[in-house]
Amino acid sequence: MTAPAGAAGPPLRIVIADDQASVREGLVLLLGGLPGIEVVGAAADGEQALELVAEHEPDAILLDLHMPVLDGIGAIRRLTAEHPGVAIVVLTTYADDSSVLDALHAGARSYLTKDADRTDIARALHAAASGLTVIDPRAHATLLAATAAKPDPSGTAPAGTAPAAPAPDGLTQREVEILALIARGLTNSEIAAQLFLSSHTIKTHINRIFAKTGSRDRAAAIGYAHRHNIG
Repeated sequence: MTAPAGAAGPPLRIVIADDQASVREGLVLLLGGLPGIEVVGAAADGEQALELVAEHEPDAILLDLHMPVLDGIGAIRRLTAEHPGVAIVVLTTYADDSSVLDALHAGARSYLTKDADRTDIARALHAAASGLTVIDPRAHATLLAATAAKPDPSGTAPAGTAPAAPAPDGLTQREVEILALIARGLTNSEIAAQLFLSSHTIKTHINRIFAKTGSRDRAAAIGYAHRHNIG
């Protein structure tokens, strides 16, 4: 199992694949400068990514979905078949349900959008190499919405079930999840570790939770959670 970021042990060896040179080079600099990660190759398309994986045998690959020559989905399928030991993490601008599902069905371990920061990306790479799955909040929300929108083929809901109530005050599913963890007494760092997100991302979510719920502090947010049976 690959050691987590910052832990002692060999670094996580990764390949990066993105057809935009500025993005690709930026990721090499951002991730290559982190402790616990070594970038062993950077590809401009899916075919080149496969060649680099065959050459360097990395622990994980970070790749975009829309690339020339061989797109991300095609590359994921071949990587899964030819290099099953390489953890695949998607990093793309697309968070629609078909893109997410196609990538996961093809064999991607995790799915991030390009608004993720480098700490989130590093956590996802380490998690994927350890056999865990990380789904970006936007992609996760899209999947939940798509699932909720699918009609029951029988035309009736299963016995004993009712339609899920929308989250109060416009809270997103991720915000409800974080609020529930706050209500359970977890600290920001504990929540970040559990959700494989950076502390900065958790703090941003908590600020939005406070604004939406009218909570001035953590105690008020916990009271709100209890009143709405969250957590």
